[in-house]
Amino acid sequence: MKKLAILGASGHGKVVADIALCSGWDDVVFFDDAWPQKSSLGPWQIVGDSADLIGSLAQYQGCVVAIGDNIIRYQKQKVLMSVEADLVSLVHPRAVVSPYAILGVGTVVMAGAILNPFAQIGDACIVNTGAIVEHDCQLADAVHLSPQVALAGGVCVGVASWLGIGSSVKQLVNIGAHVMVGAGSVVLADIADNSVVAGVPARPLL
Repeated sequence: MKKLAILGASGHGKVVADIALCSGWDDVVFFDDAWPQKSSLGPWQIVGDSADLIGSLAQYQGCVVAIGDNIIRYQKQKVLMSVEADLVSLVHPRAVVSPYAILGVGTVVMAGAILNPFAQIGDACIVNTGAIVEHDCQLADAVHLSPQVALAGGVCVGVASWLGIGSSVKQLVNIGAHVMVGAGSVVLADIADNSVVAGVPARPLL
């Protein structure tokens, strides 16, 4: 039996579990640092915390971090990488991923997402439901593209940046690291590191 360990029992974890079961995994088991106070997530059992996962890696054919917060997800993934955990990426069968696109380890691509040729997606990224990543885009590690985000060709997004639901980015724009883009925003110009922007066109809030 092909079993996947998922670290992070939340709403995002539910979607990750569904993707795993739709894409060939036979069973999923959750770990969460709220255990034992939290012991289940819908139909799935939570059997331990992060330390328990590290101690039981041999029981699973793969593991993935399903935590929505970019920084925490990336930190947890780096810990698992340091102990040589068998981290996997997950792609929903109803996503479209070009054979010329590159996916980093621990990245999750959800239903309806499209990754076009020569898109490069880093480690521990989330490409959420219906997001579009056009040709030659580059996403650094721990980026989250929310549902229905659209990146035109050649967009670059820095480490741990989060683009809100329905936001759009013009071709060849560079978005820095640790940026937050508000829901429904239209990004027409480069954005510096550590910025928070929103609006049409997107403008700095902080």
